[in-house]
Amino acid sequence: MDGAHSAALQLQQLPPTSSADSASEASFSYKENLIGALLAIFGHLVVSIALNLQKYCHIRLAGSKDPRAYFKTKTWWLGLFLMLLGELGVFASYAFAPLSLIVPLSAVSVIASAIIGIIFIKEKWKPKDFLRRYVLSFVGCGLAIVGTYLLVTFAPNSHEKMTGENITKHLVSWPFLLYMLVEIILFCLLLYFYKERNANNIVVILLLVALLGSMTVVTVKAVAGMLILSIQGNLQLDYPIFYVMFVCMVATAVYQAAFLGQASQMYDSSLIASVGYILSTTVAITAGAIFYLDFIGEDVLHVCMFALGCLIAFLGVFLITRHRKRAIPFEPYISMDAMPGMQTMHDKGMTVQPDLKASFSYGALENNDNISEIYAPATLPVMQEEHSSRSASGVPYRVLEHTKKE
Repeated sequence: MDGAHSAALQLQQLPPTSSADSASEASFSYKENLIGALLAIFGHLVVSIALNLQKYCHIRLAGSKDPRAYFKTKTWWLGLFLMLLGELGVFASYAFAPLSLIVPLSAVSVIASAIIGIIFIKEKWKPKDFLRRYVLSFVGCGLAIVGTYLLVTFAPNSHEKMTGENITKHLVSWPFLLYMLVEIILFCLLLYFYKERNANNIVVILLLVALLGSMTVVTVKAVAGMLILSIQGNLQLDYPIFYVMFVCMVATAVYQAAFLGQASQMYDSSLIASVGYILSTTVAITAGAIFYLDFIGEDVLHVCMFALGCLIAFLGVFLITRHRKRAIPFEPYISMDAMPGMQTMHDKGMTVQPDLKASFSYGALENNDNISEIYAPATLPVMQEEHSSRSASGVPYRVLEHTKKE
């Protein structure tokens, strides 16, 4: 009877102990999530400050007579140091928090850039113009901050050590292999249409960037986690999977930067920032949920609130970048031979401006490679005028006819 009574007492004591262990594990996981989120926010904020510092350095040198190169200034080197510090913070954040939490926090850099641009604006403005231009930016910053708060609060509390065994187990799991097969097929199709069919749509290019970026963040988390464990004393550098992940991280990052460079040559930077953030975050969260099983064990409420935080952050970033000041494209030169009444102004009857097939240069010669750039004519916007029905349709210029007396 005494033995049975003691066994019953031991069974009664087991549930509180297990619940206490799970509570402590959840608390520890929440602390790691908080550390990772703070490191990511700090890193993105410092990177944004660094980029603006380097941009200020280039603008200041371009507007002055300083003959020094940009890399010989203290401001540029300060920006480079801050950029490396910020990237290191973002890299370390992947080792502490789930991938689904760290990736959306890149909205912090967009918020910081918008605030820095508004504070250090150098042009005069009226209150009405300020409200018309920047009210949506302020609203976007507020929405992005609210979305970031929801992301940090309702992020998955997955807690797993990034050991070589765990990463190898996730790498050969059938959900991730199926995901990789679908991603490779989709990437090849998009690359075919982009290269062979000249499908230069921004969604196509940035979706290629997002697919590469999802693999970049997956490998970054693995490399960062194994490095942190190695620093803590649990050596992981002797696993071959570490070097496989490191090579994949570098390769995908390089190709991702190449596609981003091509997109920046064809589209506005604000459009790239908003569309790229939405696509990259969505694809990266999907990859993290499949590879690292971030949302396993999470209840429906937390998942829905996390998705709501992502949507609010998406809307905030879109509003921030929606009404940025954009350069107005125009043709700076006009073709003389396209003007009526200007065909024969040379003694020999030759045109002043030969037809060079889509050349819009004004007063330029057919071969002007040896002419210095300082003698290039100033660029002026072309203003179109309304013409009567007797004027030639489609000609945006008016030629004044002079009398003999004049």
